[in-house]
Amino acid sequence: MSEDQILPGDARRGRRDAAESTPQESPRPATGFRAWRKQRPFLGGLLVALGGVEMFFSGQLDIGRLHIQLGIEGLQATVIPIALVLLGVLAMLMPAHRVFYGVLALVVAIYSLVGVNLGGFLLGMLLAGTGGVLVVAWMGPQAAKARERTA
Repeated sequence: MSEDQILPGDARRGRRDAAESTPQESPRPATGFRAWRKQRPFLGGLLVALGGVEMFFSGQLDIGRLHIQLGIEGLQATVIPIALVLLGVLAMLMPAHRVFYGVLALVVAIYSLVGVNLGGFLLGMLLAGTGGVLVVAWMGPQAAKARERTA
């Protein structure tokens, strides 16, 4: 008889059933990047930065002989995307100031509609605006736990 075969009256049966019913690995806390990400408005900051990158490349378009560059000699097409990328990174690195950075990102995203090729052909403006809203609306892990306790 092999080890895998267990007879009905076997003493090992109870131990195997108990081992199969409980998970072998206990859940471990998030480590490294995952733990860092959960402590800050990561997704919102990432969307703001991606909106800025998209606006930058939409403002520097060369289609054949056509060069698209709007604004005051293209200065706005460079400054606004850089500001959005900076705001997204700062929102991720300093979550205590997230409301300020999120509101500023929303204002800059809306202004980009006028200053940067219709806000990066609307896509960059929508990315940055959505990210700004997520940054402002983000609650830290302590606030989320407190809300769960009251509900």
